[in-house]
This record gives sequence, C-alpha cells and structure tokens, in this order.
Amino acid sequence: MKTLKQLKIEILKDGIIDADEVKEIESVIYDDGEIDKEEADFLFELNDAVSGKSNHKSWEVLFIKAITSFVLDDDVSKGEIDEDEASYLFDKINGDGKIDAIEMKLLIHLKSSVNSFPKLLNDLL
Repeated sequence: MKTLKQLKIEILKDGIIDADEVKEIESVIYDDGEIDKEEADFLFELNDAVSGKSNHKSWEVLFIKAITSFVLDDDVSKGEIDEDEASYLFDKINGDGKIDAIEMKLLIHLKSSVNSFPKLLNDLL
C-alpha cells in the first residue's frame, strides 16, 4: 500500500482530485478503520493544495466525513469537540490564510453534529 507521502505526490501531479483518487485516498486512510492525526493532516494538506479547483464532488464528501470522524470518534471526547480539537481545526482551517468552501461546509456540518460548538470555531462562520 502507498504511503500518504507517495499518494500526495501522485495526486498533486495534475493539481486536482478525481473520483478514482478519492477512492484510493479513502482506501488508504481507512485501512485501519479510523482516522488519525497524520491522516487528518494529510487531508488538510491535500485540500489546501486543490482548493478552488475542479475536484470530483466525492472529494468534499470524503474530506468532511473523515475530518468529522477524526474529531468526533476519538476516545477522549467522543461526540464532542474538545479544546485541543478546536485549536487543531482552527489552525488547520486558517493555515493557508483562507477558509475555502469545503472547510466552511465542514464547520457547518460539525456545528450541526454536536451539542456545544466551540466559540473559537464559531467565530470562523
């Protein structure tokens, strides 16, 4: 199986993410059944690199699903966004200096998925 680094290099050759690449990304990141920080970082890096381009619509679906899983399916604060997760998301979303459409949809999805949405993230909406 390809490493995240190898996959990133291959995907970014043409600067967009197509349907086959989304399937490959999903296969690699869900290989062990869960999304870890390295995989979440990888997804944010890919998203920053292809933001605003003609990516396949399944990219947005996978990105939101995987990042939501990373944040809400953890053992520390299952179903909630704790302070560390809020800081992580804030840093990743602001990392490239702009909030793109997919990141905004992620924030809206997360807000609708939890009982208490951190002010730090709410201020981005």
